[in-house]
Formats: sequence, structure tokens, C-alpha cells
Amino acid sequence: MLKVIDSIPLPFYIVLSLFLGLAPFFPEPHLVEKIRMLQAGELSRMIDIFDLILHLTPWILLIIKISMMLKPKTQTTSMEGES
Repeated sequence: MLKVIDSIPLPFYIVLSLFLGLAPFFPEPHLVEKIRMLQAGELSRMIDIFDLILHLTPWILLIIKISMMLKPKTQTTSMEGES
């Protein structure tokens, strides 16, 4: 799964986060509304929980992608020839 996330370019995640993660923009983004509901203990309907997951997923993928880019790539060494 991480290979798939790594293969998709960063601008795609940024656009996805801005448009799907914050849609609709007016009167307030769904993500902000659902987080407020969660903090107030009012997030109980299944549609609201699904909506929170739907709008939060692009942000989670963006964070994973950025952390993968910042993490140094490990280089595998060959053990051939060593005894």
C-alpha cells in the first residue's frame, strides 16, 4: 500500500486535500464542522462518521506522503562475498 502512495505525485495529494478535504467551502468546510461535532460529542449518526472519514482521508494520505518524502531512503546492502 505504501508503494502506491509513494508512486502518486505530491501535487495530487495537495489538490485532493484542498478540494475534497475542505468541500464544501461555504458556509464552513465539512471537516471543520465534523471535528466540532466530534469535540462536542455530537458525532453519533453513521452518515456523520462516514462524512468525517471521507473528508479526513485526503489529509491523512497527504501526511503519509510527506512523511515518506522526508524519511531518508534506506539502502539495502548485499551480503554476498562476506563470510
